[in-house]
Amino acid sequence: MAEQEVADILKKVQRIQIVANRTVNDLLAGQYKSVFRGRGMEFDEVREYQPGDDVRTIDWNVTARTGTAFIKRFCEERELTILFLVDVSASGAFGTAARSKLDMVVEVAALLMFSALKNNDKVGLLTFCDDVIDYFPPRKGKANVLRLIRQLVSVEPVARQTSLEAAMEFLSRVQKRRVVAFLISDFLAPQAQRALAVCNRRHDLIAITVTDPREHVFPDVGFLTLVDAETGEVVELDSRHRQVRSLFETRTVRRGEDLSARLRRAGVDELAIRTDEDYLTSLRRFFHMRERRFR
Repeated sequence: MAEQEVADILKKVQRIQIVANRTVNDLLAGQYKSVFRGRGMEFDEVREYQPGDDVRTIDWNVTARTGTAFIKRFCEERELTILFLVDVSASGAFGTAARSKLDMVVEVAALLMFSALKNNDKVGLLTFCDDVIDYFPPRKGKANVLRLIRQLVSVEPVARQTSLEAAMEFLSRVQKRRVVAFLISDFLAPQAQRALAVCNRRHDLIAITVTDPREHVFPDVGFLTLVDAETGEVVELDSRHRQVRSLFETRTVRRGEDLSARLRRAGVDELAIRTDEDYLTSLRRFFHMRERRFR
């Protein structure tokens, strides 16, 4: 990699770090803690039995050793393991707003990574397309988070068809204990409802769906030749016809509704973001939804 490319990557990482840190400190740190749960309860301490305590919590080993009844106390486990499953297929390079879908993915992932860092959580990264490309096991610390962000900033989009199943099957193999897994993709891939449901039963799986405005509304710009970035398929159409634009928009709406329905059936929470909108608004809405459900 050329020195200029390295310098550009480091500059971009620094900018993302500044923005993400400011946002985490000002807005999201408290919300983050309240919407993601630990794997369960962890041991806190033992103390003497008091009238009214549940006899099922008695620590019989300590009681036998001291001759006085003691109970075990537990607290909710707060430190989490967070894993980001990021689709780096070539369709992510598309963007007609201020940034591409992949640029948006990097910013959102970085913000969540710094939120996890503030909570002292372990953070890992898995990039994939038709198969898993890179895997960085979850670790703690700022150096680890910066390394993962650098990896995302320097990623080269892959011109092959996305396989969501490959990423989730790999996750199930390498992570036996429960993790919070963010699956980030534009979901322009074959359906994977069974894999989503199986993965979500073991982990807390959250789908972050990324779209661009031109994937929702087609402009009147005349005759076009379109190339699928992942499969190479070529499609020609005349966008001057209202019926063509209407058919495109109808199919887009149906695809989005079908995706949301599949995620709901699999029990997976969806966080939808667009390249032309403020993703902080979407994040706040998502956090509030999780908070209400947990309460």
